[in-house]
Amino acid sequence: MTALSTFQRPLDGVTVVSLEHAIAAPFCTRQLADMGARVIKVERPGVGDFARGYDARVNGLSSHFVWTNRSKESLTLDVKNDEARTILDSLLGQADVLVQNLAPGAATRLGLSFDTLHADFPGLIVCDISGYGEDGPYHDKKAYDLLIQSEGGFLSTTGTPDPQGMAKAGCSVADIAAGMYAFSNILSALLLRGRTGVGSHIDVSMLESLVEWMGYPMYYAFDGAEPPPRAGASHSTIYPYGPFPTGDDKTVMLGLQNEREWQAFCEKVLQQPELAGDTRFSTNARRSEHRDELRALIVRVFGGMTAEEVLARLDETQIANANVNDMHGVWAHPQLKARQRWTRIDSPAGEIPALLPPGQSSAYAPRMQPVPALGEHSEMILAELDYGRDDIQRLKDNRII
Repeated sequence: MTALSTFQRPLDGVTVVSLEHAIAAPFCTRQLADMGARVIKVERPGVGDFARGYDARVNGLSSHFVWTNRSKESLTLDVKNDEARTILDSLLGQADVLVQNLAPGAATRLGLSFDTLHADFPGLIVCDISGYGEDGPYHDKKAYDLLIQSEGGFLSTTGTPDPQGMAKAGCSVADIAAGMYAFSNILSALLLRGRTGVGSHIDVSMLESLVEWMGYPMYYAFDGAEPPPRAGASHSTIYPYGPFPTGDDKTVMLGLQNEREWQAFCEKVLQQPELAGDTRFSTNARRSEHRDELRALIVRVFGGMTAEEVLARLDETQIANANVNDMHGVWAHPQLKARQRWTRIDSPAGEIPALLPPGQSSAYAPRMQPVPALGEHSEMILAELDYGRDDIQRLKDNRII
Protein backbone atom coordinates (compact mmCIF):
# COMPACT_ATOMS: atom_id res chain seq x y z
CA MET A 1 0.00 0.00 0.00
CA THR A 2 1.32 3.45 -0.87
CA ALA A 3 1.93 5.62 2.18
CA LEU A 4 0.06 8.91 2.07
CA SER A 5 1.70 12.05 3.41
CA THR A 6 -1.60 13.94 3.55
CA PHE A 7 -5.08 12.50 3.61
CA GLN A 8 -8.60 13.04 4.79
CA ARG A 9 -10.48 10.45 6.76
CA PRO A 10 -14.09 9.77 5.75
CA LEU A 11 -15.56 11.23 8.96
CA ASP A 12 -13.20 14.15 9.52
CA GLY A 13 -15.32 17.08 10.71
CA VAL A 14 -18.13 14.87 12.05
CA THR A 15 -18.87 15.26 15.78
CA VAL A 16 -20.49 12.48 17.78
CA VAL A 17 -21.81 12.87 21.33
CA SER A 18 -22.31 9.56 23.09
CA LEU A 19 -24.00 8.69 26.36
CA GLU A 20 -22.64 5.18 26.42
CA HIS A 21 -21.55 2.34 28.62
CA ALA A 22 -20.48 -1.30 28.37
CA ILE A 23 -19.86 -2.53 24.80
CA ALA A 24 -22.55 -2.00 22.13
CA ALA A 25 -22.51 1.80 21.89
CA PRO A 26 -18.78 2.22 22.70
CA PHE A 27 -17.89 -0.32 20.00
CA CYS A 28 -20.03 1.61 17.51
CA THR A 29 -18.54 5.00 18.36
CA ARG A 30 -14.96 3.73 18.47
CA GLN A 31 -15.36 2.70 14.85
CA LEU A 32 -16.70 6.16 14.02
CA ALA A 33 -13.60 7.56 15.72
CA ASP A 34 -11.39 5.18 13.72
CA MET A 35 -12.78 6.85 10.59
CA GLY A 36 -11.99 10.34 11.84
CA ALA A 37 -15.07 11.42 13.80
CA ARG A 38 -14.63 13.45 16.96
CA VAL A 39 -16.34 11.36 19.65
CA ILE A 40 -17.21 13.09 22.92
CA LYS A 41 -17.94 10.39 25.48
CA VAL A 42 -20.19 11.68 28.28
CA GLU A 43 -19.50 9.86 31.55
CA ARG A 44 -20.82 10.01 35.09
CA PRO A 45 -18.58 12.14 37.35
CA GLY A 46 -16.38 10.09 39.66
CA VAL A 47 -17.47 6.75 38.23
CA GLY A 48 -17.59 6.91 34.46
CA ASP A 49 -18.54 4.12 32.09
CA PHE A 50 -18.94 1.09 34.36
CA ALA A 51 -16.91 -0.95 31.87
CA ARG A 52 -13.88 0.91 33.25
CA GLY A 53 -14.17 -1.37 36.28
CA TYR A 54 -14.77 -4.75 34.63
CA ASP A 55 -11.19 -5.89 35.23
CA ALA A 56 -7.63 -4.53 35.43
CA ARG A 57 -5.84 -6.74 32.92
CA VAL A 58 -4.19 -4.03 30.78
CA ASN A 59 -1.65 -2.45 33.11
CA GLY A 60 -4.48 -1.73 35.54
CA LEU A 61 -7.05 -0.75 32.89
CA SER A 62 -10.11 -2.74 31.86
CA SER A 63 -9.70 -4.98 28.81
CA HIS A 64 -13.22 -4.13 27.59
CA PHE A 65 -12.67 -0.39 28.01
CA VAL A 66 -9.30 -0.32 26.27
CA TRP A 67 -10.74 -2.24 23.33
CA THR A 68 -13.75 0.02 22.70
CA ASN A 69 -12.69 3.54 23.72
CA ARG A 70 -9.52 4.66 22.00
CA SER A 71 -9.48 8.00 20.13
CA LYS A 72 -12.33 9.47 22.20
CA GLU A 73 -12.63 12.52 24.46
CA SER A 74 -14.03 11.96 27.96
CA LEU A 75 -16.36 14.58 29.40
CA THR A 76 -17.74 13.99 32.88
CA LEU A 77 -21.26 15.36 33.23
CA ASP A 78 -24.13 14.71 35.63
CA VAL A 79 -26.81 14.69 32.95
CA LYS A 80 -29.62 14.82 35.55
CA ASN A 81 -28.50 18.29 36.61
CA ASP A 82 -30.21 21.28 34.92
CA GLU A 83 -26.95 23.10 34.28
CA ALA A 84 -25.45 19.94 32.83
CA ARG A 85 -28.34 19.78 30.40
CA THR A 86 -27.45 23.29 29.22
CA ILE A 87 -23.94 22.04 28.50
CA LEU A 88 -25.27 18.98 26.74
CA ASP A 89 -27.60 21.07 24.57
CA SER A 90 -24.67 23.28 23.60
CA LEU A 91 -22.77 20.19 22.50
CA LEU A 92 -25.73 18.80 20.59
CA GLY A 93 -26.09 22.12 18.78
CA GLN A 94 -22.64 21.48 17.28
CA ALA A 95 -22.95 17.72 16.88
CA ASP A 96 -23.90 15.54 13.94
CA VAL A 97 -24.77 12.38 15.83
CA LEU A 98 -26.06 11.44 19.29
CA VAL A 99 -25.58 7.81 20.34
CA GLN A 100 -27.00 6.40 23.57
CA ASN A 101 -27.45 2.99 25.18
CA LEU A 102 -28.72 4.07 28.59
CA ALA A 103 -31.16 1.95 30.58
CA PRO A 104 -34.60 1.48 28.98
CA GLY A 105 -36.55 4.74 29.05
CA ALA A 106 -33.69 6.80 30.53
CA ALA A 107 -33.01 8.88 27.40
CA THR A 108 -36.69 9.79 27.08
CA ARG A 109 -36.87 10.79 30.75
CA LEU A 110 -33.84 13.02 30.18
CA GLY A 111 -35.52 14.71 27.22
CA LEU A 112 -33.13 13.10 24.75
CA SER A 113 -35.59 11.26 22.55
CA PHE A 114 -35.45 11.97 18.82
CA ASP A 115 -38.93 13.51 18.88
CA THR A 116 -37.88 15.97 21.59
CA LEU A 117 -34.52 16.85 20.03
CA HIS A 118 -35.54 17.06 16.38
CA ALA A 119 -37.34 20.40 16.70
CA ASP A 120 -34.24 22.12 18.13
CA PHE A 121 -31.63 20.15 16.20
CA PRO A 122 -33.19 19.17 12.86
CA GLY A 123 -29.91 17.95 11.38
CA LEU A 124 -29.01 15.73 14.36
CA ILE A 125 -28.92 11.97 13.82
CA VAL A 126 -30.04 10.13 16.96
CA CYS A 127 -29.07 6.47 17.38
CA ASP A 128 -30.68 4.57 20.27
CA ILE A 129 -29.21 1.15 21.09
CA SER A 130 -31.18 -1.11 23.43
CA GLY A 131 -31.79 -4.74 24.18
CA TYR A 132 -35.19 -5.10 22.55
CA GLY A 133 -36.03 -1.84 20.78
CA GLU A 134 -38.13 1.16 21.74
CA ASP A 135 -41.53 -0.57 21.59
CA GLY A 136 -43.06 -4.05 21.85
CA PRO A 137 -43.75 -6.06 25.02
CA TYR A 138 -40.03 -6.41 25.90
CA HIS A 139 -39.03 -2.75 25.46
CA ASP A 140 -38.61 -2.14 29.21
CA LYS A 141 -36.60 -5.30 29.95
CA LYS A 142 -32.98 -4.98 30.94
CA ALA A 143 -30.71 -6.74 28.50
CA TYR A 144 -27.13 -7.92 28.81
CA ASP A 145 -25.16 -9.81 26.20
CA LEU A 146 -25.64 -13.30 27.63
CA LEU A 147 -29.38 -12.72 28.09
CA ILE A 148 -29.71 -11.77 24.42
CA GLN A 149 -27.64 -14.81 23.40
CA SER A 150 -30.30 -16.81 25.23
CA GLU A 151 -33.38 -14.95 23.90
CA GLY A 152 -32.02 -14.90 20.35
CA GLY A 153 -31.51 -18.66 20.16
CA PHE A 154 -27.75 -18.44 19.97
CA LEU A 155 -27.26 -20.68 23.01
CA SER A 156 -29.42 -23.37 21.43
CA THR A 157 -26.77 -23.80 18.72
CA THR A 158 -23.59 -23.78 20.82
CA GLY A 159 -22.02 -26.30 23.18
CA THR A 160 -22.49 -30.06 23.34
CA PRO A 161 -25.57 -32.24 22.75
CA ASP A 162 -26.08 -32.76 26.50
CA PRO A 163 -29.30 -30.98 27.63
CA GLN A 164 -27.21 -28.77 29.93
CA GLY A 165 -24.29 -28.55 27.50
CA MET A 166 -25.06 -25.15 25.99
CA ALA A 167 -22.15 -22.69 25.94
CA LYS A 168 -22.05 -18.92 25.56
CA ALA A 169 -19.82 -17.25 23.02
CA GLY A 170 -16.45 -16.27 24.46
CA CYS A 171 -16.90 -12.68 23.34
CA SER A 172 -19.87 -10.29 23.49
CA VAL A 173 -21.50 -11.30 20.22
CA ALA A 174 -24.88 -9.61 20.86
CA ASP A 175 -23.21 -6.33 21.85
CA ILE A 176 -20.85 -6.55 18.88
CA ALA A 177 -23.71 -7.25 16.48
CA ALA A 178 -25.70 -4.27 17.77
CA GLY A 179 -22.62 -2.04 17.65
CA MET A 180 -21.90 -3.02 14.05
CA TYR A 181 -25.48 -2.36 12.90
CA ALA A 182 -25.52 0.97 14.75
CA PHE A 183 -22.24 1.89 13.04
CA SER A 184 -23.48 1.01 9.54
CA ASN A 185 -26.86 2.68 10.12
CA ILE A 186 -25.15 5.90 11.24
CA LEU A 187 -22.98 5.91 8.12
CA SER A 188 -26.13 5.48 6.03
CA ALA A 189 -27.88 8.28 7.93
CA LEU A 190 -24.96 10.63 7.33
CA LEU A 191 -25.13 9.89 3.60
CA LEU A 192 -28.88 10.48 3.59
CA ARG A 193 -28.53 13.74 5.51
CA GLY A 194 -26.00 14.86 2.90
CA ARG A 195 -28.83 14.71 0.35
CA THR A 196 -31.77 15.89 2.46
CA GLY A 197 -30.15 18.08 5.13
CA VAL A 198 -32.35 16.41 7.74
CA GLY A 199 -31.32 14.13 10.59
CA SER A 200 -33.02 10.82 11.29
CA HIS A 201 -33.74 8.40 14.12
CA ILE A 202 -32.06 4.99 14.31
CA ASP A 203 -33.46 2.34 16.67
CA VAL A 204 -31.05 -0.61 17.01
CA SER A 205 -32.04 -3.68 19.00
CA MET A 206 -29.50 -6.20 20.30
CA LEU A 207 -32.08 -8.96 19.86
CA GLU A 208 -32.78 -8.10 16.23
CA SER A 209 -29.08 -7.72 15.49
CA LEU A 210 -28.21 -11.16 16.85
CA VAL A 211 -31.26 -12.84 15.32
CA GLU A 212 -30.11 -11.55 11.92
CA TRP A 213 -26.89 -13.49 12.51
CA MET A 214 -28.94 -16.60 13.28
CA GLY A 215 -30.38 -16.74 9.76
CA TYR A 216 -28.84 -20.09 8.79
CA PRO A 217 -29.99 -22.10 11.83
CA MET A 218 -33.40 -20.43 11.69
CA TYR A 219 -33.95 -21.38 8.05
CA TYR A 220 -32.53 -24.85 8.73
CA ALA A 221 -35.37 -25.21 11.26
CA PHE A 222 -37.92 -23.69 8.85
CA ASP A 223 -41.58 -24.61 9.21
CA GLY A 224 -41.09 -26.75 12.31
CA ALA A 225 -38.12 -28.77 11.04
CA GLU A 226 -35.59 -30.12 13.52
CA PRO A 227 -33.06 -27.38 14.47
CA PRO A 228 -29.34 -28.01 13.91
CA PRO A 229 -27.88 -30.02 16.81
CA ARG A 230 -25.28 -28.64 19.17
CA ALA A 231 -21.96 -30.10 18.05
CA GLY A 232 -19.24 -28.52 20.19
CA ALA A 233 -16.52 -27.04 18.01
CA SER A 234 -17.61 -29.10 15.01
CA HIS A 235 -20.02 -27.84 12.38
CA SER A 236 -23.52 -29.01 13.22
CA THR A 237 -24.51 -30.04 9.70
CA ILE A 238 -21.31 -30.32 7.60
CA TYR A 239 -18.82 -33.13 8.26
CA PRO A 240 -15.91 -33.53 8.66
CA TYR A 241 -15.65 -29.91 9.72
CA GLY A 242 -14.14 -29.32 13.15
CA PRO A 243 -11.29 -30.22 15.53
CA PHE A 244 -9.39 -33.53 15.53
CA PRO A 245 -6.63 -34.69 17.92
CA THR A 246 -3.21 -35.72 16.66
CA GLY A 247 -0.60 -38.10 17.99
CA ASP A 248 1.43 -35.40 19.71
CA ASP A 249 -1.49 -34.31 21.93
CA LYS A 250 -2.32 -31.32 19.77
CA THR A 251 -5.45 -30.44 17.83
CA VAL A 252 -5.96 -29.45 14.21
CA MET A 253 -9.06 -27.84 12.69
CA LEU A 254 -10.17 -28.80 9.20
CA GLY A 255 -13.19 -28.33 6.99
CA LEU A 256 -14.54 -30.00 3.86
CA GLN A 257 -17.12 -28.25 1.69
CA ASN A 258 -17.83 -30.53 -1.28
CA GLU A 259 -17.50 -34.03 -2.75
CA ARG A 260 -14.31 -33.23 -4.66
CA GLU A 261 -12.61 -32.30 -1.39
CA TRP A 262 -13.99 -35.43 0.30
CA GLN A 263 -12.46 -37.66 -2.37
CA ALA A 264 -9.10 -35.87 -2.13
CA PHE A 265 -9.23 -36.11 1.66
CA CYS A 266 -9.72 -39.88 1.50
CA GLU A 267 -7.01 -40.42 -1.11
CA LYS A 268 -4.26 -38.06 0.01
CA VAL A 269 -4.83 -37.23 3.68
CA LEU A 270 -6.28 -40.44 5.12
CA GLN A 271 -4.62 -42.47 2.33
CA GLN A 272 -7.68 -44.71 2.27
CA PRO A 273 -9.22 -44.09 -1.17
CA GLU A 274 -11.81 -46.80 -0.66
CA LEU A 275 -13.60 -44.61 1.91
CA ALA A 276 -14.66 -42.24 -0.86
CA GLY A 277 -17.03 -44.94 -2.14
CA ASP A 278 -18.30 -46.07 1.25
CA THR A 279 -22.07 -45.61 1.19
CA ARG A 280 -22.04 -44.41 4.82
CA PHE A 281 -20.05 -41.38 3.72
CA SER A 282 -21.19 -40.87 0.12
CA THR A 283 -22.83 -37.46 0.72
CA ASN A 284 -22.43 -34.72 3.29
CA ALA A 285 -25.79 -35.62 4.83
CA ARG A 286 -24.68 -39.26 5.26
CA ARG A 287 -21.27 -38.25 6.60
CA SER A 288 -22.98 -36.02 9.15
CA GLU A 289 -25.39 -38.83 10.04
CA HIS A 290 -22.49 -41.25 10.58
CA ARG A 291 -20.10 -38.72 12.05
CA ASP A 292 -19.14 -40.85 15.07
CA GLU A 293 -17.93 -43.68 12.83
CA LEU A 294 -16.12 -41.29 10.50
CA ARG A 295 -14.53 -39.43 13.38
CA ALA A 296 -13.12 -42.68 14.75
CA LEU A 297 -11.52 -43.43 11.37
CA ILE A 298 -9.97 -39.96 11.12
CA VAL A 299 -8.71 -39.99 14.70
CA ARG A 300 -7.09 -43.38 14.14
CA VAL A 301 -5.08 -42.02 11.19
CA PHE A 302 -4.21 -38.69 12.82
CA GLY A 303 -3.18 -40.51 16.01
CA GLY A 304 -0.12 -41.82 14.21
CA MET A 305 0.94 -38.35 13.05
CA THR A 306 2.05 -35.06 14.56
CA ALA A 307 -0.07 -31.95 14.12
CA GLU A 308 2.60 -30.51 11.83
CA GLU A 309 2.47 -33.62 9.63
CA VAL A 310 -1.34 -33.53 9.45
CA LEU A 311 -1.39 -29.83 8.56
CA ALA A 312 1.27 -30.36 5.89
CA ARG A 313 -0.77 -33.16 4.32
CA LEU A 314 -3.91 -31.03 4.42
CA ASP A 315 -2.11 -28.07 2.84
CA GLU A 316 -0.67 -30.28 0.10
CA THR A 317 -4.19 -31.57 -0.66
CA GLN A 318 -5.62 -28.02 -0.50
CA ILE A 319 -8.01 -28.96 2.29
CA ALA A 320 -8.89 -25.94 4.43
CA ASN A 321 -7.32 -26.14 7.87
CA ALA A 322 -6.27 -24.01 10.82
CA ASN A 323 -4.31 -24.02 14.03
CA VAL A 324 -6.31 -23.99 17.26
CA ASN A 325 -4.80 -20.86 18.78
CA ASP A 326 -5.26 -19.55 22.28
CA MET A 327 -5.08 -15.80 22.95
CA HIS A 328 -1.28 -15.89 23.25
CA GLY A 329 -1.14 -17.52 19.82
CA VAL A 330 -3.29 -14.75 18.38
CA TRP A 331 -1.08 -12.03 19.89
CA ALA A 332 1.88 -13.67 18.12
CA HIS A 333 0.05 -14.64 14.91
CA PRO A 334 2.53 -14.51 12.00
CA GLN A 335 -0.10 -13.33 9.50
CA LEU A 336 -1.04 -10.31 11.61
CA LYS A 337 2.65 -9.53 12.06
CA ALA A 338 3.44 -9.91 8.36
CA ARG A 339 0.60 -7.55 7.41
CA GLN A 340 1.72 -5.04 10.04
CA ARG A 341 -1.67 -5.02 11.74
CA TRP A 342 -0.35 -3.97 15.15
CA THR A 343 0.43 -0.45 16.27
CA ARG A 344 0.76 1.22 19.65
CA ILE A 345 -1.44 3.82 21.32
CA ASP A 346 -1.21 5.81 24.53
CA SER A 347 -3.44 5.31 27.56
CA PRO A 348 -3.65 6.42 31.20
CA ALA A 349 -1.48 3.37 31.98
CA GLY A 350 1.14 4.13 29.33
CA GLU A 351 1.67 2.85 25.82
CA ILE A 352 -0.20 -0.33 24.85
CA PRO A 353 -0.55 -2.36 21.63
CA ALA A 354 -3.64 -1.98 19.48
CA LEU A 355 -4.91 -3.84 16.43
CA LEU A 356 -5.61 -1.67 13.41
CA PRO A 357 -9.29 -1.81 12.39
CA PRO A 358 -10.14 -4.33 9.66
CA GLY A 359 -10.11 -3.03 6.13
CA GLN A 360 -7.01 -1.36 4.73
CA SER A 361 -7.73 1.72 2.63
CA SER A 362 -5.44 3.23 0.05
CA ALA A 363 -7.00 6.65 0.75
CA TYR A 364 -6.46 7.14 4.48
CA ALA A 365 -5.02 5.71 7.68
CA PRO A 366 -7.35 5.03 10.62
CA ARG A 367 -7.26 7.32 13.61
CA MET A 368 -5.40 5.56 16.44
CA GLN A 369 -5.27 7.90 19.42
CA PRO A 370 -5.17 7.39 23.21
CA VAL A 371 -7.67 5.72 25.48
CA PRO A 372 -8.97 8.62 27.63
CA ALA A 373 -8.79 8.93 31.38
CA LEU A 374 -12.09 9.69 33.09
CA GLY A 375 -12.92 13.36 32.51
CA GLU A 376 -9.60 13.99 30.77
CA HIS A 377 -11.13 16.41 28.26
CA SER A 378 -13.81 18.06 30.39
CA GLU A 379 -12.02 21.38 30.83
CA MET A 380 -10.99 21.57 27.17
CA ILE A 381 -14.53 20.89 25.93
CA LEU A 382 -16.07 23.39 28.34
CA ALA A 383 -13.53 26.02 27.32
CA GLU A 384 -14.63 25.49 23.71
CA LEU A 385 -18.17 26.25 24.91
CA ASP A 386 -16.90 29.55 26.39
CA TYR A 387 -16.84 28.46 30.03
CA GLY A 388 -14.17 30.33 32.00
CA ARG A 389 -11.88 28.91 34.68
CA ASP A 390 -14.11 30.06 37.52
CA ASP A 391 -17.19 28.52 35.92
CA ILE A 392 -15.38 25.25 35.34
CA GLN A 393 -14.17 25.17 38.95
CA ARG A 394 -17.72 25.83 40.17
CA LEU A 395 -19.00 22.95 38.07
CA LYS A 396 -16.34 20.73 39.62
CA ASP A 397 -17.13 21.88 43.15
CA ASN A 398 -20.83 21.15 42.60
CA ARG A 399 -20.00 17.73 41.10
CA ILE A 400 -21.72 18.61 37.85
CA ILE A 401 -18.57 17.55 35.99
